[in-house]
Amino acid sequence: MVLFSLVATHADIDLETVAQLSTGASGLATSALAGSPAVAGAVVLATCNRFEIYGEAPHPDAIGAARAALITQISGASGLNDQLVSRAFSTRTGAEVSQHLFAVSSGLDSAVVGEREIAGQVRRALITAQHEGTASSGLVRLFQAASKTAKDVGAQTALGSRGLSIVSVALDLATDLSENPDWSAKKAVVFGTGAYAGATMSLLRERGCTDVSVYSSSGRAPGFVATRGGTALDEGSLADAVAAADVMIGCSGSDSRVEADDLGRIRANSSQPLIAIDLALTHDFDPAVGDLDGVELLTLESVRLAAPQEQAESLAQASSIVSGAASAFEQEREARSVDSAIVALRRHTMNVLDAEMEKVRARHGCTAAAEEVEFALRRMVKQLLHVPTVRARELAANGQQDVYVAGLEALYGITVEPSPAAAGVRASEAECPVEHAGGDSSPAAGDIRETA
Repeated sequence: MVLFSLVATHADIDLETVAQLSTGASGLATSALAGSPAVAGAVVLATCNRFEIYGEAPHPDAIGAARAALITQISGASGLNDQLVSRAFSTRTGAEVSQHLFAVSSGLDSAVVGEREIAGQVRRALITAQHEGTASSGLVRLFQAASKTAKDVGAQTALGSRGLSIVSVALDLATDLSENPDWSAKKAVVFGTGAYAGATMSLLRERGCTDVSVYSSSGRAPGFVATRGGTALDEGSLADAVAAADVMIGCSGSDSRVEADDLGRIRANSSQPLIAIDLALTHDFDPAVGDLDGVELLTLESVRLAAPQEQAESLAQASSIVSGAASAFEQEREARSVDSAIVALRRHTMNVLDAEMEKVRARHGCTAAAEEVEFALRRMVKQLLHVPTVRARELAANGQQDVYVAGLEALYGITVEPSPAAAGVRASEAECPVEHAGGDSSPAAGDIRETA
């Protein structure tokens, strides 16, 4: 099994295209698995400035077909043609997959370097995939390792201590643009009830803003404010709240955005200026609202340009942690890749042993002498398999597992199944490939369990 990823981010394409690509992201993994045998697992990571799909394919030759299947699905959901979608995504395979995801989860690939929301988004992406049944075992290990790496970066570097986020930088910008920087005197309207909305509510509260109203086109605002404070808005009360607001913050990315004409009409009799902060990937506010008199529009691009530059030392330290974690993950993955070869060698050897023991029992019966012979043979087999097992792990750690597999075929005629996951052998069995047998001469003594 091989990991791959399709990546479209703010670093390579404009945010509008990222937003278009992510249309229908919620059903992509399920439809991809159902539509193509080349996709053995998929996790989708869609945030305000990136759309990434992490997949697992049965073998390296299947990556092309898996990519094509995903491009077709994305094209159909977004309405963009296949060629444009294909050009928008870069493809990563092998060690590049873990290196990139670990950097993303740690905030090193964000518009605000070190921002903290992305780690939670990576965790939620895995949880969603597991809930939908699209996360393969390899992808689960990948995302769990990415979350651990993000925690290590946060705990061991100054990136974590600063606690920067896209929301905090946006609010800093709003403070700089305000005639009155005192947040306790401001009225805010928040659109959305998701993760960004929750982070926004927390940061507004930290800055002293207590007059906060929340609107959600899905009707979730009452439940949202019940645990976070604030006033829930509905269609009837939204216009009055916006008319009186000093700040409105878009975090929903819903289909019903605030149009410039509607906002102009609602704010026609408002004398105080309005700062509109649009943090939604698909835009909660019509970009033309920034052209209205008395309205200042801040977007994700504004945040990116205003994000502070991190100190070189902290960034280098975080990058080192990410690189080390990615290397360790790849070494472990390579080691796992020879499990099926180890199982195949064990099966071959135990079959030979069992065949010889049948000859002994046929000649001498199930006597104490036969049991002693079997016990001695099993101990000898264990010793003989120890070095090949260790060498298998060493070769795999260096990316040379194919050499080991070729050696088994050349020396013993053993054909190794291509998917190590199919063998289902436990790590403890692989490390100790032959069990001690204290006189157990039943056929099951040498069986290999091949359950998933």
